[in-house]
Amino acid sequence: MNTVLETDTTASSVTNHPLDPPTKAEVDRGAELAKSALNDRAAFCTVALEEPPKEFLRHYKLGQSFGRKLRFTGYDHPSQDSLDGGFDALVDLGTESVEVRRIKSGQAPIGWSDVVNAVRIIKADPTWLAAMKKRGITDIENVQIDPWPAGGYQHPSIPEGHRAHRGVAFVREDKTDNNGYARPVQGLIAHVDLTAGRVAHVEDHGATPLPPESGRYDAASQPTLREPLNALEIKQPDGPGFRISGHQVTWNSWQFRVGLHPINGLVLYELTYNDDGRIRSILRRAALSDMVVPYGDTDPMHVWKHVLDAGEAAIGNATNSLRLGCDCLGEIRYLDHVCVGPDGAARVIERAICIHEEDYGVLWKHHDGTSKTTEVRRSRRLVVSSFHTVGNYEYGFYWYIYLDGTIQMEVKLTGIVGVSAVLEENERPEFAPLIAPGLASPVHQHLFCFRLDFEIDGATNRVYELNTEALVRSSDNPDGTAFHTNATLLETTVDAQRDVDHAKARCWKIVNPKAKNRLNRPVGYRLVPGVAPTLMARPESKVAQRATFALHNLWVTPYADGQLCAAGDFPNLNPGLDGLPMWSEANEDIVDKDIVVWHTTGVTHLPRPEDWPVMPVEYCGFTLHPVGFFDRNPAINLPPEHH
Repeated sequence: MNTVLETDTTASSVTNHPLDPPTKAEVDRGAELAKSALNDRAAFCTVALEEPPKEFLRHYKLGQSFGRKLRFTGYDHPSQDSLDGGFDALVDLGTESVEVRRIKSGQAPIGWSDVVNAVRIIKADPTWLAAMKKRGITDIENVQIDPWPAGGYQHPSIPEGHRAHRGVAFVREDKTDNNGYARPVQGLIAHVDLTAGRVAHVEDHGATPLPPESGRYDAASQPTLREPLNALEIKQPDGPGFRISGHQVTWNSWQFRVGLHPINGLVLYELTYNDDGRIRSILRRAALSDMVVPYGDTDPMHVWKHVLDAGEAAIGNATNSLRLGCDCLGEIRYLDHVCVGPDGAARVIERAICIHEEDYGVLWKHHDGTSKTTEVRRSRRLVVSSFHTVGNYEYGFYWYIYLDGTIQMEVKLTGIVGVSAVLEENERPEFAPLIAPGLASPVHQHLFCFRLDFEIDGATNRVYELNTEALVRSSDNPDGTAFHTNATLLETTVDAQRDVDHAKARCWKIVNPKAKNRLNRPVGYRLVPGVAPTLMARPESKVAQRATFALHNLWVTPYADGQLCAAGDFPNLNPGLDGLPMWSEANEDIVDKDIVVWHTTGVTHLPRPEDWPVMPVEYCGFTLHPVGFFDRNPAINLPPEHH
């Protein structure tokens, strides 16, 4: 049986904790107050809770009164002589005061009004229409326009400070076509000046025939379907093992809060472990900080692409409403997410966060040959997940919490790959291999930087890098078989800019030297990277300047309130070197401090025919293992299963 537990309606209408996400009523009222301080052309892009300072949260007691502040970003088209990046409005819901801060570096994230206006402007432009007609495309109604961020490559015809997009086109068969990406209009790019409301420039690199196939992926469009699989049911006759109160989740020995942020997406707050009655802190806040999708193709249709899907496109606004039996299986509990529409009205995404349990096979086992006895315990994990659609791609973020103290983040990548129309004889497989007749897909990367605010039994933490290496042959190692692990303390923010080295089983251990286990060793957790490439683009490139976080797999900085986004708060049309590189350049001490660990994971995607028309899920992520955090196997006291 797969069921949905009734949603606790108080979770979306009442705030009981300072970290509870904004409610619909709060967003509506906050936007109303913000509008009173903005001009009548204001278009909203994002809304987020202004999270209270950590010092306040450390001392907060349940039931204590607290204030609520919401942060709205958007663009209000100021006069031509005072152009800036838009507004960043802080609304105090208690005092009903509004502080409007102008964005001076970068611009507000892309909002829905930007997308709608870009499409409208492009489809009305005579130069663009003429270029489409030259390609034999006159039915503009079935043309799909995908607006892309201008990024670090704003066209010189667009004045500095103007809001800008690029638009690329695709031709759908008709309104029932479910794959708008199967027929790209090759060689044509529209540069849109959203501030001036015009197409500033049309790039035309020559026409290429549209690919011949539709790329439809619905069941009705497939020539044949496999035999259906036998039914699979997940039953928990006693109900799930977790409890939810508002946005606080309790499961076995674990407790944490959960929310969704417009830039950081799925967030875990105040993750603690109940160790025989002792509540032990591990993570204060854990979430994506930003991400980048750089393309490696030299084709003019792709060479400029490097979207920061979190910071530029506000990935939290692109959250899916999940479906039982498809996105989630089992005894499910959902939480809603409230974001803001262009007009300031709250928009509720129902079933945005999925919470459920999964069996995960054997947790530990041993058969004793002498006593002829076997002890085995099964593993189970709690899953907290969300899915987001950004243009052609889908990203699923899955936090897994395990019975043995392990914490894992898994990113699931699916959707439709980027494409180019190409004649077979012009294929350049090293840059963009063919994936279907007349259709190529460029090589690219997806790089995700996660912000992990550790507080392992308190805020006095330090980071060691662990490298396991073979010893040279010597009298102590005559056969050359010995290897050992070296631990190097990372002392400053510059020292801590590190890369993965799987040949050395490199990982990083975060410890609290003031908290000792029964062996009189510091308690800690180990960050074990999975697949973790770094940015392929050269360090001097525009993408590297704007997504510097992706140049290294590890960064460590001293904690500072408000430093949540690796590429800075406003990477849209920002020249770069904001966020992590700016916070790290002073080379501050990070030993025995309240620190934040930033980890970049991801995939380098080399497209293949099997990725079309929709790519199977590809995975990346990392794991946090307890290392001396517990005095022994914390799952040793699990009771045996009885059936």
